[in-house]
Amino acid sequence: MLQETIDEIAARLGASATLEDRSFQLLAYGAQSGDIDEVRQESILRRRATPEVRAYFEGYGIAAARGPVRIPADAALGVLARVCMPLRHNDVTYGYLWLLDDGTLGDDALASVAPLVARAAAMLAQEARRRQDLGGNLRGLFSSDAEERSWALSRLDLPGPVAAIAVRGSLDRVAALWALPRAVLADPGVVGEGEPLVALLAPAGQARETACRVQAMYGTAAGVGGARGEPAQAWRSWREAVSALKVADRVPALAPVASWPDLGVYRTLARLPRDALRELAEETAALARDPEVARTVEEYLDRAGHAQQTAAALGVHRQTLYYRLAKAGRITGRDLDDGADRLLVHLSLKAARLL
Repeated sequence: MLQETIDEIAARLGASATLEDRSFQLLAYGAQSGDIDEVRQESILRRRATPEVRAYFEGYGIAAARGPVRIPADAALGVLARVCMPLRHNDVTYGYLWLLDDGTLGDDALASVAPLVARAAAMLAQEARRRQDLGGNLRGLFSSDAEERSWALSRLDLPGPVAAIAVRGSLDRVAALWALPRAVLADPGVVGEGEPLVALLAPAGQARETACRVQAMYGTAAGVGGARGEPAQAWRSWREAVSALKVADRVPALAPVASWPDLGVYRTLARLPRDALRELAEETAALARDPEVARTVEEYLDRAGHAQQTAAALGVHRQTLYYRLAKAGRITGRDLDDGADRLLVHLSLKAARLL
């Protein structure tokens, strides 16, 4: 229906039309009429506008506009003159209809398609509300209470396998739900460890891609839980997603999107109580006063004690490496040639990252 509406608008006006959501994700587009600019071309090919183009358009107040906004050409950005018709429903802007303007789009012509624009806005609003209603069941589905999970599951028709996603950020606009794949459920107000998170549930095959997309647009970091064949076990994936998010926040090598299956030893450390994690990190707390030595030890242990690889990665002579390792031994009182001491130091450094 949405594509049919855009096609009808483009045909009536004889203009190139594209429809995007509020985050400038492409939703539909009509047949090309006349000239095409770089912005329309990129939007169709990449399914979204660049940040520079988005800032240029938003500078004309389109998010709050209640009627058509005429935007002049900008050669530097590759923008031809166009008209933006905000898709508003009940005072919420759900997206934008863009029309390339060759000078023939008068006010009367735009007024003639206003009912079609209103219809498209209503469709976006209806879909966003449907997703919001479904997403509200995620809190029950991810609950530790079996009865709540059973009740939530009865309200959802979910094929498996699925994976949970936790995003630290803000999906505070209901319109943003439209940008997600239809099979993805989202709740922007779930509380995890005392702070609001965006919770999502996606088909396992789409989870990583969805997490990257939502994190890039609305959040700072994201964690993806392991896949579960039965949606009834999605709460376990959610716990893993929250732990993976914690790792993504604190371990640069795994940021900004960390997946539970890829966390290695952090899977164990992320599950430890904070007091236990702090106690473990204390083993190498003294190394924090010499970050260069601490980094050297961690790089060395990450490479299973391979001196040549470590020296090359750090860009130092091997003798410098040995000097720093010896210094670390004196600081910690641990012998890095001893397997048990080496394991303790390695885990301690990883625990310190999570703190």
